[in-house]
Amino acid sequence: MPRQARLDYPGSLNHVIIRGFERRKIFLDDSDKDDFLQRLSHLMPSTQMACYAWCLLPNQIHLLMKSGGLGLSYLMRRLLTGYVVSFNKKHNRSGPLFQNRFKSVLCQEDLYLTELVRYIHLKPLTDKLVNSLPNLAKYEYCGHGALLGESDVQWQDTRYILSRFAKKAGDAQKEYLAFVKEGHQSGQTRELTGGGLIRSAGGWTELKKLRKSGAEKAKGDERILGDYKFVSMVLSKAREPVDEAYELKTRGVDYADVEKQASRKFGLKKADLYSKSRKKHIVMARSVFMYWACRKLGYSCTELAKRFKITQPAVSYAVERGEQIVEERKLRLII
Repeated sequence: MPRQARLDYPGSLNHVIIRGFERRKIFLDDSDKDDFLQRLSHLMPSTQMACYAWCLLPNQIHLLMKSGGLGLSYLMRRLLTGYVVSFNKKHNRSGPLFQNRFKSVLCQEDLYLTELVRYIHLKPLTDKLVNSLPNLAKYEYCGHGALLGESDVQWQDTRYILSRFAKKAGDAQKEYLAFVKEGHQSGQTRELTGGGLIRSAGGWTELKKLRKSGAEKAKGDERILGDYKFVSMVLSKAREPVDEAYELKTRGVDYADVEKQASRKFGLKKADLYSKSRKKHIVMARSVFMYWACRKLGYSCTELAKRFKITQPAVSYAVERGEQIVEERKLRLII
């Protein structure tokens, strides 16, 4: 079965899970963890992402992030590729470090934000990396301590999370800690790793209620965590680019048209798009063209890489850059 497209849009809340290949360790010592966090600290501001919760475990990583303008995939590609190259060189190894591509679950913020923060921050305790809640606050490789003021993590957005508990910082920290304690003492952890039909509906009981009320088309998707209305909204939003591509094609807009429009908007000739020039306006035109060809007409990055004789990652980067340019300059394809 072909893998489904990743769901992501600016402002979306994503639970990112990265696992080691064949469940092997992805951190062999603390310096590996420090290297990973250093890379993350540099990338978070430049990609306009917000991180609300995180923890590093021996063979997996959990991050709770709100997506920025450049998108989740752009951040993760730069983060993970850089880390793997450094890790392999340091430990004199080769081959894959992570299990396939990273997993991301788009989450309904109003229902799951604080629960996800608690779920992720309790992982070192539930996985027995630390032996008590007080020691969890001192664990360097988890965002729990930053929320309590025990550590200073510049790239972690603690203010937004604490505001969900109380107005004053001190009161908010007490309420947050009580919330985490309650979750730990109860020993009950809600399943927060993805949403099939039953889970998205809220369990069998809620699903039966929905069916009785006539909501027979309640949807579920393993890439989404939320109630059925949220799942339907996200899937509808994800469908929009597909529908737009179909409409463009039915109206006769093709590769050559997009090529022509991208060239004209920057006062260039078609040949300039395929040149190796690094002049700013040519790079911008090329990026806009790749964004339109990929996101609007449905051409794959692999196909564009062959046409431009560059690598697939280079095309992916250009597509994301092109999306930014289109949004900033309010450029539109003329049908």
